[in-house]
Amino acid sequence: MDPEKLENLNTCLRDLGSVLVAFSGGVDSGALLAVANAALPGKVLAVTAVSPTLPAGELDDARHLARHLGVPHLVVETHELDHPEFRSNPPRRCYYCKHELFSRLSELAAQEGMAAVVEGSNADDLLDFRPGRLAISQMGIRSPLAELGFSKPEVRELARMHGLSVASKPAAACLASRFPYGEPITVDKLRRVELAEVFLRTILAGSLRVRSHGDSARIEVEPSQIPMVIQERTRISQAIMRLGFTHVSLDLLGYRTGSMNEGLPRGTRDGVMEEVGVIVGPSSATGEQREPSPSRQRGQCRG
Repeated sequence: MDPEKLENLNTCLRDLGSVLVAFSGGVDSGALLAVANAALPGKVLAVTAVSPTLPAGELDDARHLARHLGVPHLVVETHELDHPEFRSNPPRRCYYCKHELFSRLSELAAQEGMAAVVEGSNADDLLDFRPGRLAISQMGIRSPLAELGFSKPEVRELARMHGLSVASKPAAACLASRFPYGEPITVDKLRRVELAEVFLRTILAGSLRVRSHGDSARIEVEPSQIPMVIQERTRISQAIMRLGFTHVSLDLLGYRTGSMNEGLPRGTRDGVMEEVGVIVGPSSATGEQREPSPSRQRGQCRG
């Protein structure tokens, strides 16, 4: 780990005075929480938001990690599914979810006397289609890891430095990301996908997703796990079909982040993200590469 980069992160957090950390229980927010706790002892509050979009087990992980770090931890409910804009699942869906989340956390920060709300996006996230960045920008939420150019591998290194059990934890995105844009999202559909993934994790290792296309389930797993899926295909198909899916398929390209974004027209992706100065990175379909934003190149913490 670059000592200067780490010191810049500590300085950035100390300059904020006190922080409420949006804490999902994953490696990014976990590493940020650990660094913030070291930089601002006694001036950090971790908050985990729960809703039907939170994957199974994430709350337990968050509670365990907060106890391990000795950081006060609150759990709040969010209600993104109450909003028709979210339920209809447009390409901006993530914006409505993050707006709901950070509205709630901003109110809580004011109530608890926290000077800033911080969240754990890293610099690699800025190269993907992330409409939630618009809400983060609009609401003045800070993203120290992204602002200072910490990549995902560097965040995992931070987590290891602080002895966090989540250092090698696979990414666990919001369950709403399992549905193609335009397919309405319901509590029952979220639960069905969640149960399918819980089952698969009893058999398979590493990152995986069950993408829901109507009544068809498309399984994404790490390439090393594809032989196991084929070997267990009957057992897997029967278990997932019992949840209400009529067809089960295996994606031969394997697991990749944001695969539901692959069908979006490039203009849609760029049009949303350029509103907040975020340059969308490689397209899975075209392999195009865009230059990183100036703030990422500088590695400076936004003031």
